[in-house]
Amino acid sequence: MNCLPLFDLTNKYAVITGCSRGIGQAMPDTGAHNIGVSTPLALEEIDTAQQVGALGRRFYAYQADFSLRDQVDAFTTQVLLRFPRIDILVNNAGTIRRAPVAEHPNADWDDVLAINLKAPSRLARPIGGQMLKQGSGKIIFTTLLLTFQGEINVPGYAASKGA
Repeated sequence: MNCLPLFDLTNKYAVITGCSRGIGQAMPDTGAHNIGVSTPLALEEIDTAQQVGALGRRFYAYQADFSLRDQVDAFTTQVLLRFPRIDILVNNAGTIRRAPVAEHPNADWDDVLAINLKAPSRLARPIGGQMLKQGSGKIIFTTLLLTFQGEINVPGYAASKGA
């Protein structure tokens, strides 16, 4: 059943970050072929790939740790070389680390900002540049309502997704 009936993206190519669960996993219902990237190993076996295949579309699996700049850049380069046309970029990947603000480790802060704030920007610039060259494309950034709550135990998340 199509969960997003207002969107028909048949024969379009969508890069979807954080495709292994949640919003990223719901994207196959739009009709696009999916270029999915996530951190889990065994990416070919995730439910998203099976969903896309069952809908008669293609799923291209990539694995990258978005807390590492070189992996974000390598993924972007691979995708742009393999797919000369990208119609949609869904910047959905995100992480959260819970700790009281006064005890929130710097390493957690850095990882959350790298994944939630820096990686989407590093993807949007080159992929958006490709969209400009081809004359069309859409970039979507997702977030959760927790962003607007600014809970004291998730300062990095609130700062990165609220930015």
